[in-house]
Amino acid sequence: MFAPRISLRRLFAAVVSVSAALIVIGAAPPEHSDTVSLVGQLLIASPTIGDPRFAHTVVLMVRHNKEGAFGIVINRPVGERSIGDLLEATGDNDPGAAGIVRVFAGGPVQPELGFVIHSAEYRRAETVDVDGRVAMTASRQILLDIGRNQGPEKSLFALGYAGWGPGQLEGELAHNSWFTTPEQPKLVFDDDRGNLWDEAMARRTREL
Repeated sequence: MFAPRISLRRLFAAVVSVSAALIVIGAAPPEHSDTVSLVGQLLIASPTIGDPRFAHTVVLMVRHNKEGAFGIVINRPVGERSIGDLLEATGDNDPGAAGIVRVFAGGPVQPELGFVIHSAEYRRAETVDVDGRVAMTASRQILLDIGRNQGPEKSLFALGYAGWGPGQLEGELAHNSWFTTPEQPKLVFDDDRGNLWDEAMARRTREL
């Protein structure tokens, strides 16, 4: 299980290093690839996944190609922080920024990196489009925009990510460690996080 609270120091490290996350994400998948991309899908952990780090998790797939896969766990909330606290910690003391950010544990890899999953009407140069309805941005500017009511309509802030090397995710799928269902904004942003795994399992397209 992930810790129920998270320190401001760790959040500070995440916010000031989000630009490094763009290197982790990498380029978009090549047009011609033998890998069937799961970008825009939700990965749903099987009840028998065997890895306690992913027990009952739901992962939004952001990148998937022959080089590997990258996703964000969207049902592990660990606490809340005010936009003002986050910006003050990074030296961006903006008195006009207000509101609360719900913080999620996005995965076990590089938890010092921060990512914002959000509705697709918001876009910056560094924004990664997932499927035209959901996108991801890794920058401090999106937090500033959210605090000024200029950000995306819906969003969540995650620390860390789930990552797989070449062929690793395909092997786990073949062993029925994961099931899939198409991403829906309601599942990503709106549904009760405590029930999200059950909701996603009910919609799965890869049968048990």
